[in-house]
Amino acid sequence: VTKEAPNNSIQQDSNKDGSPRYYTYGTPFFNYGLIPQTWEDPDLKNPAGYGGDNDPIDIIEFGAGPLEMGSITPCRIIGSLELIDEGEMDHKIMCIALSDPDASRIHSLADLDAVKPGTVDKFKVWLKRYKTSDGKAENALASETPRNAQEARAVVTEVYERWRILCGKDGSRRSSLSSKTEDFWLSSPNCRGSE
Repeated sequence: VTKEAPNNSIQQDSNKDGSPRYYTYGTPFFNYGLIPQTWEDPDLKNPAGYGGDNDPIDIIEFGAGPLEMGSITPCRIIGSLELIDEGEMDHKIMCIALSDPDASRIHSLADLDAVKPGTVDKFKVWLKRYKTSDGKAENALASETPRNAQEARAVVTEVYERWRILCGKDGSRRSSLSSKTEDFWLSSPNCRGSE
């Protein structure tokens, strides 16, 4: 999602220098997306002092195959990891699509590892190392122990509430928020536009 473009269109992700971003560290074995109406606020710090990455929260779906780009896919949250990426907190909410053939068997990270052994550990390694193929240092995790489904849902609730603040739904305005939001397009009907 392009935060600065009208209607927050889906576009190729770009590097900080503006060049197109591609994952060069192996083939992802998951679907990578976001949860709309969420925001990882840079001013909200974790216990180690890292602020949010200024993006909607990421969601990682571990189903049997690729999902259509831009699709809206109902998922069951099963856990989360907190990545520290270039000094920013970047939560990864883990889920299984409700339409996945294994969805009836996967309700937790333990279930995921029972149905697809080693998936969580493989994902932790991928998160830490995926930028190393571009010459960058390894990322870190705030904890090697993932949050459970209930804790992950609490993270989603928090970043949803932060999005509501960003949109002024609590009576605040952008001037009270991080200056990193100045270029955001917030005029959608669900944010600051007319409903």
